[in-house]
Amino acid sequence: MAKRSGGFGGGMPGNMNNLMKQAQKMQRQMEEQQKALEEKEFVSTIGGGAVKLVMNGKREIISLELDPDAVDPEDVETLQEMIVAAFRDVMEQIEKEQSSQMGSLTGGLGGLGGLGGLGGGLF
Repeated sequence: MAKRSGGFGGGMPGNMNNLMKQAQKMQRQMEEQQKALEEKEFVSTIGGGAVKLVMNGKREIISLELDPDAVDPEDVETLQEMIVAAFRDVMEQIEKEQSSQMGSLTGGLGGLGGLGGLGGGLF
């Protein structure tokens, strides 16, 4: 009579080992991509160059440039709106980049995708 190796039919340890290796690889890739995202600069120029905002992937403002002609004491509201628009634009760029990176990682889950959709809900 053949000797049985546990209650999982003998095939589970190898599959679990592969899943762990894949998860560790994905973790390393995620850390590398996060670091690259944090170092990347995102730029928005609004109003034909009246406002230029530069932020990094950590969502820190690197610089804000205002064209002196855009600084009209009689129309501060327009300048404020342009600054807000530049900020929103940069934040959207960062979000898109982050989503793209996460999508490239979760799209390569392969064997993890069968775990109740775990791959799509990690991020």
